Amino acid sequence: MLHWLWMAIVGLIIGAVAKLIMPGKDPGGIIITMLLGIVGSFLGGWISGLIGWSSQGGFGWFVMAVIGSIILLALYRVFKRSTA
Repeated sequence: MLHWLWMAIVGLIIGAVAKLIMPGKDPGGIIITMLLGIVGSFLGGWISGLIGWSSQGGFGWFVMAVIGSIILLALYRVFKRSTA
């Protein structure tokens, strides 16, 4: 049970950092930010595995999670803009 809570909190932090780094108006609220951070951390871990830079934690993991979240945020903005 606490694992899910921890994942939600860390996802919210990573999603918020990604939204702070990307300029412009960000769509979505707190739930979208949390999901963006959670899925972005999985995407960042997958990308780091592809390039051979697998890290199990620490600053490298955080950086890759934020990079994954930024990629997802850019895709989310493109799809949100095209449907509006």
